[in-house]
Amino acid sequence: MMRKDDDENEIPVTVFVKSASGSEIASKLAGYFVIKGQEFRFTAIAFGRIGGHNASVKIAKTTLDKIAKMGIDPEQLQLTIQRKLIEGDIILPEGIKPPSSSE
Repeated sequence: MMRKDDDENEIPVTVFVKSASGSEIASKLAGYFVIKGQEFRFTAIAFGRIGGHNASVKIAKTTLDKIAKMGIDPEQLQLTIQRKLIEGDIILPEGIKPPSSSE
């Protein structure tokens, strides 16, 4: 559950998913996020069902170091990206469908 303070700690970031592969239970994602006009790559594993939805986000250490130098808390950023992935607050390329959508 998000507390009121969580909104104030939210980092303004836009998350783009370039590719997603897998099933309705687990998907491997690759994409990038934009902070202060700069793009940074990430990979993630998104999974759901038993125990609820979750995502494991991986960002290179060199990227996390650059982000820290920008005055952004890398841990808070990872949590923000994770939340956006779980909630679907992302931008997908044309033709890609979220893994949870059924046809």
